[in-house]
Amino acid sequence: MSQKIKENNYAFVDSQNLNLAIKDRGWELDFAKFYIYIKDKYKVTKSFLFIGYVPGNEALYTFLQKTGYIVIFKPTLEYKKKEENFIKGNVDAELVLHTMIEYPNYDKAIIVSGDGDFHCLIEYLEKQRKLFRIIIPNRRKYSALLRKFRKYFIYIDDLNHKLGKTKERE
Repeated sequence: MSQKIKENNYAFVDSQNLNLAIKDRGWELDFAKFYIYIKDKYKVTKSFLFIGYVPGNEALYTFLQKTGYIVIFKPTLEYKKKEENFIKGNVDAELVLHTMIEYPNYDKAIIVSGDGDFHCLIEYLEKQRKLFRIIIPNRRKYSALLRKFRKYFIYIDDLNHKLGKTKERE
């Protein structure tokens, strides 16, 4: 009797990069559909979602947690630029740190971002044979630093029919 080996892949999601890159392509991502997509298609057993914490967005954070994500918060800073308020919550360090904290617990990692700041992490994961995929949210806008890892790329910017928000879920 042959026994199928269960894959144990973890996803590490840069939520800001994912959200803004998809919006730049003209549609809005349904995070619940995305969770199911990576879980089913890439055998993801845990999905870490990194997001800046903004007071007042608690309903969103609860929704993401109920969907199944392990939500990792980054404190944010609010600042003014040309009379506009901006909120900054760069999650890069948290994503790298948690990928390494969880390193012994997963077989392969999926990095969800087109950000070149993850180059050294991706390079290390590849050398250790722990890199499974890099999910690039926007095929037209991602860092040139990632090009050498092209064989791992999965583009999702044309999956709005499968992963986009529908009217009843907005």
